[in-house]
Amino acid sequence: MYTLYGFKGSGSASVEMALRVIGADFRIVNAATWEPSSAIEELRTVNPLGQIPTLVLPDGSVMSESAAILIHLGLASEPGLLLPANDAARAQAIRGLVYIPANCYSCITILDYPERFTTEKDKEALDSVRAGTRERLHKHWDIFADTFKPSPFLNGAAPGALDFFAAVVSKWAGSRPHLKEHRPGFFDLLERIEAHPSVADVFNAHWEKK
Repeated sequence: MYTLYGFKGSGSASVEMALRVIGADFRIVNAATWEPSSAIEELRTVNPLGQIPTLVLPDGSVMSESAAILIHLGLASEPGLLLPANDAARAQAIRGLVYIPANCYSCITILDYPERFTTEKDKEALDSVRAGTRERLHKHWDIFADTFKPSPFLNGAAPGALDFFAAVVSKWAGSRPHLKEHRPGFFDLLERIEAHPSVADVFNAHWEKK
């Protein structure tokens, strides 16, 4: 059995979706550094950084970093479920899985903790860091939307690892409203991923429909 450490509304949602799609046996442990009443100390016994998602594999080994986990699950499962079976398409999916944390998620960290990235600690300076970073984040999503084309999903006939990751990370920092205005086709894709029967219940559990 896999053990997934995560929390509602976090990046662990993409790994939960992947585990469901491949039919893996897994349990979820709610843990987050921002939720002291969660199993954060248990998480730190397997990942001292306290990162989520953290996935304990059936053999007891530990994986962290969402992209690495999704790539591993994709390569370890039936071709086509999480990563395209075609070599060229699979290479592009892996490229996309690395693009998101390298460019988009890195901006989220700055938005959450701007004080770590400037020696100026006043509110005006921190707001300026946030504003510039948000603009950069949205530009990164524009480039992603222009580079990775669905057919009809990023994974092919059904959504896979890259679809799940893009749909989850784009939930944060105003990216969806930006994409709806500037990349409406990609925004529609994200909506279709969320509504897909294979993972709709996971999305609904992490982000309740209003």
